[in-house]
Amino acid sequence: MAHEIGTIMTNRSIASVTSANKAAWEASAHLHKSGSGWARLVEAAGRPGFSVLDETLTALLRKYRVDGRRAVQIGCNNARELISLASLGGVPVLGIDQSPAFLTQGHELADAAGLKLTLLEADIYDLPDGLDEFDLVLITIGVLSWMPDLPEFFRIVSGLMKDGATLVIYETHPFLEIFDPNCESPHEPRFSYFAKEPQVVTQAITYDGENHGKIEPSYWFIHPLAEIVTACIQAGLKLQELTEYPHSIREPEYDVYAGQTAQVPMSYSLVALK
Repeated sequence: MAHEIGTIMTNRSIASVTSANKAAWEASAHLHKSGSGWARLVEAAGRPGFSVLDETLTALLRKYRVDGRRAVQIGCNNARELISLASLGGVPVLGIDQSPAFLTQGHELADAAGLKLTLLEADIYDLPDGLDEFDLVLITIGVLSWMPDLPEFFRIVSGLMKDGATLVIYETHPFLEIFDPNCESPHEPRFSYFAKEPQVVTQAITYDGENHGKIEPSYWFIHPLAEIVTACIQAGLKLQELTEYPHSIREPEYDVYAGQTAQVPMSYSLVALK
């Protein structure tokens, strides 16, 4: 995403943070449809067995028997990962995201894939009443770092799960967040792993590692792994496994940290049951 970090945010409410982050994603959405990549993605979505899931997440979902299970993805973006669950026999039912522009992209991909699913524009901290409960909840890269209140977030996640449901998280490792791959000394820590205030991001949000200019500020949180696990458990979920990986699932500039003799953790997966 090529973060440009500004001043530290203070004394902001959950609603003001999520509102600012929504505006940043809306301002960035058009960049995700630019170039030939979008057309290739739509074309791929129309083919049997479409999936953008990597080998690690695919193997994890197969291990926990996603086939036949009704799924919701929180922070679904353009729903490409939610749609990909169908290739494993899963039943993609609901995607939740704040950005209507990304959800419009999601409808286009779902139509190409011939899938009927619901894409809900909502702040995860302010969901409408009457939502269903699901067999599988999927959360992927970047979602947790946009969340200002982890305990409340996991309480809401738990509320979307049936008894016996599975939560699968596949995320960037928070330890990686202490580095800035774009600075002169990328292997020296730049940010505190234990920072309580978020970083203020002022660049457009993309995955290609390019600088697409400035937009209004958004807020990115470094949540230590212990806080993530604790919030999950305190929400009443039963931790099944936590696995750390030496590979990156972030923007290409983070590849500088891969393949080292002294390797840092770069991503992780967490599975919990209700």
